[in-house]
Amino acid sequence: MRAWRVERPGAIEDGPIRFEDVQDPEPDAGELLVRVLACGVCRTDLHVAEGDLAPHKVGVVPGHEVVGEVVALGAGDTRGFRVGDRVGIAWLRYTCGRCRYCLRGAENLCPESRYTGWDADGGYAERTTVPAAFAHRLPSGYSDAELAPLLCAGIIGYRALERASLRPGGRLGIYGFGGSAHLAAQVALARGAEVHVMTRDSAAQSLALELGASSAQGAADPPPVALDAAILFAPVGELVLPALEALDRGGVLSIAGIHLSDIPILNYQRHLFQEKEIRSVTANTRDDAREFLAFAAEHHLEVTVHRYHLREADRALSDLAHGRFAGAAVLVP
Repeated sequence: MRAWRVERPGAIEDGPIRFEDVQDPEPDAGELLVRVLACGVCRTDLHVAEGDLAPHKVGVVPGHEVVGEVVALGAGDTRGFRVGDRVGIAWLRYTCGRCRYCLRGAENLCPESRYTGWDADGGYAERTTVPAAFAHRLPSGYSDAELAPLLCAGIIGYRALERASLRPGGRLGIYGFGGSAHLAAQVALARGAEVHVMTRDSAAQSLALELGASSAQGAADPPPVALDAAILFAPVGELVLPALEALDRGGVLSIAGIHLSDIPILNYQRHLFQEKEIRSVTANTRDDAREFLAFAAEHHLEVTVHRYHLREADRALSDLAHGRFAGAAVLVP
């Protein structure tokens, strides 16, 4: 089959990934073999390709927003999946199930956790595998390409919104407005929130307003009102300061990214006093995924998708790095 592999992590313009013939994968016990129908292009894939995230597997196939069709089953327990089922593959691929984090419902913090497209080959390929226990059943009413971004951008945005502890009807600020943010904004709006978007891209500002945001301005501009909560999606540490300044007393800033550039020095009085909080987001649990996918089934989300052929993954990552589109990019074979 054909797949993209991270040959030598580095700047995307230097060609760190290569499209080549690789051996077809085989499902291990408890795994599903999946024919890839669509795979979202996530900023985490860019971090893996460029080396912002240290390599976990030499020559890994990126991609962890995978929509596919089950074509074969491994031996043992495959959780009731059948050949022909449409399934989703997300970032979280394995947790131990026995550590103190897993036992308290925080499997996203499991020290033995493993991830699709980082520890194991992902969806920038014609076929891939997934442990059945970590495969997701998908809502109807969406195309394959529309479903793909839900499997990381959507799930992580949902967890980031939960971590922000936004009160009912509260004011939410969103910093950066890409694939994850444009979905999280819709969840917040459906819950009655007032949403204000800060992003440098004019097309993203327009999309935010089209989706129902009350305002859209530059990335570091102050919103027109004090915020009850904010989510930072852009991997830019400098934006932590204006986001904290924009919070009302007792406000929470949730940082959604797996990678963030350095945060400048904070001034306690300006940025943290009056019981403001900063919270990070680390991966997600399977419960997060199930809750979000159930929400997406009940509330149809407008998923802004830009399609690229599988062979164009390098161009899709370059376009993502340079902000050449609003919404989410998806690879289709």
